[in-house]
This record gives sequence, C-alpha cells and structure tokens, in this order.
Amino acid sequence: MATNRRVSRVAELIKREVSQMLLNGIKDDRVGTGMVSVTDVDVSGDLQHAKIFVSIYGTEEAKAETMAGLKSATGYVRSELGARVRLRRTPEVLFIEDRSIERGTKVLSLLNQLQQERPVGFSDENEPEVPE
Repeated sequence: MATNRRVSRVAELIKREVSQMLLNGIKDDRVGTGMVSVTDVDVSGDLQHAKIFVSIYGTEEAKAETMAGLKSATGYVRSELGARVRLRRTPEVLFIEDRSIERGTKVLSLLNQLQQERPVGFSDENEPEVPE
C-alpha cells in the first residue's frame, strides 16, 4: 500500500498528464465534440486503479459521444500514462462523467430565483429566531 501522500501525488500527476492528452493527444473526433476538462482523479491505495472524473460542456448528445470516445481511448490513455509516469505498474483507467459543476450551477440559479421572489421589504431581521 502506498502512503496517502504518494497516492495524492500520483493522482495529481495523472490529472495533469490526462489533461494534456485531452488537449492534444487523443485524436478521436468524439472527444472533441464537447469541451472536456479533468476535475478530479481518484487513485486506489495500491495504485492499481484510477477513476478519472471529467466535466463535459455541451448538449446531452455531445456528452454521450464524448464519453464513448473517452471509453474507446482508455487503452491509449493507459499506455501513454505508462510512458509518461514512472510507476511499477500503470493503473487501470476508468473515465466517469462529473456532473457536480452542473448541480452547483442549478443550485445557485435556484437560490438566485428565490432571492428574486422574496417580497420587497422582507429582511432577515424580521425572521423569527430558531432555537439551536
């Protein structure tokens, strides 16, 4: 088992290298359909598996195409990681779509909508105190 510090260093290194590959390494046209960015990498304690979370900007169809392209490029990504990152064994790669940014945007828009719907003259000072 690798130490937590080593696992996080390997995860950051994989994140940087895969981001570079997404910019100019992967030639599959489907990957270029949506704007793709690596949001996080989760590496197992034994450094054998890497879950790569990607955020994709575009329509649902573009997102599905991009994920299909990433899935087909998994072998290429793994072999490139093996060449770029010095590890005894190159981890198995799994791409997962990260929708947390979408959910965050949706929550912020709902909060803004509630703020707009708040009656004029209503302030936080008029609210009853809630016992803790």
